[in-house]
Amino acid sequence: MSRKRALESSSSTLAQQEITTGGVVQRGMAGTTMGDSASAEALARLDRAAAELKNRKTARLLAQAIGAIHARDYSKADALALEVLAKDERQGVAWHVLAIAREKTGDFVSSMRAYEAALKLLPDHGPLAGDLGRLAYRMDMPELAAKFFAHYRLARPDCIEAVNNLACALRDLNQCAEAIDILRPAILQDQSQPLLWNTLGTVMCSMGDGKQALTFFDEALRIDPAFGKGYHNRAYARLDLGDVQGALDDCESAIAHVDSPDDLAMMTFARATILLCLGRVSEGWAAYESRFSPDLTDAPKFMVNAPRWSADQPLAGKRMMICTEQGLGDEVMFANMLPDIIDAIGPDGSLSIAVEHRLIPLFKRSFPNIEVSAHRTVAFEGRVIRTAPNVSDLSQIDQWAPIGSLLSTLRPSAEAFPNRPNFLVADPERVAHWRKQLEGAPKGPKVGLLWKSLKLNGERARQFSPFHLWKPVLEAPGISFVNLQYGDCEEEIALAKREFGVEIWQPPGIDLKKDLDDVAALSCALDLVLGFSNATINLAGACGAPIWLFTGAAAWPRLGTEAYPWYPQARCFTSPDYQDWGPLMDSAASALGELAAASR
Repeated sequence: MSRKRALESSSSTLAQQEITTGGVVQRGMAGTTMGDSASAEALARLDRAAAELKNRKTARLLAQAIGAIHARDYSKADALALEVLAKDERQGVAWHVLAIAREKTGDFVSSMRAYEAALKLLPDHGPLAGDLGRLAYRMDMPELAAKFFAHYRLARPDCIEAVNNLACALRDLNQCAEAIDILRPAILQDQSQPLLWNTLGTVMCSMGDGKQALTFFDEALRIDPAFGKGYHNRAYARLDLGDVQGALDDCESAIAHVDSPDDLAMMTFARATILLCLGRVSEGWAAYESRFSPDLTDAPKFMVNAPRWSADQPLAGKRMMICTEQGLGDEVMFANMLPDIIDAIGPDGSLSIAVEHRLIPLFKRSFPNIEVSAHRTVAFEGRVIRTAPNVSDLSQIDQWAPIGSLLSTLRPSAEAFPNRPNFLVADPERVAHWRKQLEGAPKGPKVGLLWKSLKLNGERARQFSPFHLWKPVLEAPGISFVNLQYGDCEEEIALAKREFGVEIWQPPGIDLKKDLDDVAALSCALDLVLGFSNATINLAGACGAPIWLFTGAAAWPRLGTEAYPWYPQARCFTSPDYQDWGPLMDSAASALGELAAASR
């Protein structure tokens, strides 16, 4: 298949994307891709292509459309391009102009289809591959973006933009060694490019090497002291190393040097989580509302036909609807507030809540006097849309709110979290069932293990240690380990047996990804659940199971404390550096030894 045919095939696949999704993941580090489909250079290239057209009227219309893009009048550019295409649907330059106009207005899928049409008609598909790659990257599809960027690099082998953008996509695919391999020679050839140093820094952050990343971000900022994304990304390296105040200083410098609305939205959201890390909780929650900024590509858009609640409105006596938000773990964690929300509404009001469908049995048991239904979430046209289609009668709702918007009212400080043993209730019959089943596991305290998340892109992966580093924990004597890890984990379980001589007991007859009500019951039947923060450890904590959490130096849910306010029974083991998990694992292994000794 030719390069052009391969690009067309990939473009068609992307244009048709519409998938259901369980939640929203907000980005941290700036993507740092280079280029702009509407840059002066790109538009000059289109101007030249339009000027070469034999039909002078078409050339004039396209020149006007390109001028409209220069002036950021994208609706005018759209209309002029459509006028040309109404007369000649095979006019490739018009399709390219239309693609740019629609990309700039956020109509990503329509833009992708226009790019695809241009790709079929224009002979120079190198720049189109670059545009397609940036759009795919913006839509959080790094695998497709990497394909487009690789084609662009083949067409422009000496182009710094092509090298940088391909490295960004490879980083997000956890192909960090490959990203370094293409960045290193480009930097050696031209050491004056701050964006290349910056991208190399983000690769090192993804590998958990915050110290080395700081060196590269420092170099980027030495070359360009007004480089906003450099400050933003250096803030994340400092967070990884526990320098939270330094991270806030850098984030505020990033905001002072921002150069686009998208970057401002991203940096404002980052500032919110940093404030939470510092324990400035009330300020942090106020800033946390920035997660809904329309300038954030992955900001959730709620489609609920009812008045939106605001923090200055009372809850007493209201007929409220609440929609959970973000990922499954966040849905569970934020439910910490539900008993207080019910109390605040009181007997004269009512509450309806929309949750992920797998949580419905658990939430119905835990809150029998409220209506519990499933929300629906789709990723469409590069946006995450959440609806509550199963609420019985939205016309009877006085107000609705995303659950996180109540945090500023109900949890204004770490001290405002109640010392409540649990806020969700596991099925007591299934807890008894699992206690019986666990009698078949090896002797010793029964400890559930969690070591990864299903979403482990380049940025998030650094927050989870490689499995082989679990050796001290797994070799703790007298402990009976039980697998709670959902997803594909056969390789790690086999490694534990082969390399460490440790048998991780597999609970029979349960789907650890789908059967969340039963997972909650199994967690409560165990003596302990330990591991990194994911959906399951949040379920265990919410149901009152003892949990040990492995966290980074500045995990924002700790809210500036050494504890985990959402689950008062939680014990935190903190790593000061994502590149060195050894002290954390040794500390947890020692604590497990004490647990085993106490049980004897």
